[in-house]
Amino acid sequence: MSLQLVVGSKNYSSWSMRAGVALLHTGLAHEEIVIPLGQPDTRENIARYSAAGLVPILINDAHTIWDSLAIIEYLAEIGPANRMWPSDPAARATARSMSAEMHAGFGALRRDLPMNCRRRYDNFTLGEDAARDVARICDLWRDARNGYGRPAGGDFLFGDFSGADAMFAPVVSRFVTYGVSTDATVSDYVAAVMGHPTVRSWIVSAKQEPVIARYEFD
Repeated sequence: MSLQLVVGSKNYSSWSMRAGVALLHTGLAHEEIVIPLGQPDTRENIARYSAAGLVPILINDAHTIWDSLAIIEYLAEIGPANRMWPSDPAARATARSMSAEMHAGFGALRRDLPMNCRRRYDNFTLGEDAARDVARICDLWRDARNGYGRPAGGDFLFGDFSGADAMFAPVVSRFVTYGVSTDATVSDYVAAVMGHPTVRSWIVSAKQEPVIARYEFD
C-alpha cells in the first residue's frame, strides 16, 4: 500500500485539514503533497491528481478518492480497527450523521469565518446567519460530549478522537481564530481538539506557510 495525500495550503484549506488530520490519526505511512492555493498554476497542479479539480485527494496505488468525508470512510476501512468511528452502533451512527451535516451545511460560517490558523481577530462580530451556524454546532458538540464522549471517559465527541472530530477540527480552529465565545463544555472541547497531537502538527505546519494575500482580511 502506497498512500499519497494531496492537500491545499494548510493555513486556508479546511477540507484538506479534515482529511489530513484523519490520516495522521490512523498512523498510516503516507506521502503528503501540498499545493499552494490561489496561484496561477494551482488549478493545473490539482488537475494532475484529480479531474474534479479540488483538494484533498487520497491516492492509494491506483485508487483515487477525492472527497474529505469519503477519504475518512476509506481510512476507516483500511486503517487500524476502531480508530476512525466509535464501536457502539448508536454512537457510530450519530458520529456519521454529525459529519454529514458538517459536510453539507454551515455555509454562513464557511463564508464569514474563513479558516486562518495563524490569525487572531479581537472583537469579531458574528453575522446573524453565522451565529445560527455556531449555535447549531455548539448544540451538536454538547449533545455528543454529554451523551457519548464523557460517559466513554474521553475528551472528544465520542470518547476517543474520531472521524467526527476530524470533520469539526477546522471549525474548532475558526472558534479560536475569531474568538467565538462559548460555554465551559464547548470551551473544553475546543481545548481538547487544539491540544490533540494531529491537530497541533497540522497547525504548526500551517503557520510556517507563506501568507497568501487574497485569503487574508482585516
